[in-house]
Amino acid sequence: MAGAGMLRPIVAVLAVLAGTTIRVRAQEINDYPTSARAEYVFGCMKSNGESRQSIEQCSCSIDVVASIIPYDRYVTAETVLSMAQVRGNLGGQFRSSEQAANALNDLRRAQAEAEVRCF
Repeated sequence: MAGAGMLRPIVAVLAVLAGTTIRVRAQEINDYPTSARAEYVFGCMKSNGESRQSIEQCSCSIDVVASIIPYDRYVTAETVLSMAQVRGNLGGQFRSSEQAANALNDLRRAQAEAEVRCF
């Protein structure tokens, strides 16, 4: 019986650590702010029809994207997309930068995976 009594504190500590690990993983996976997710879904729905089905598909899509690339990489890619539309030298820098191209390719791969899984 003394052995079982000794295990209780260890089991309790392991349970706390496991709970902490799960919360940390959830926070890491869910690092996209709600506004970014909503904006993505809104744009996706504009492109895919404004129906209940498109809400489900577009919500699924941002969840897949968020599971593949971290939010800061997503922001970089979105910035590249936006700035590449600017005319002149400034826009050209975003269109020709290797770092920008890599971020954009990461986003496109994540969106392609989302397309396969969600649509």
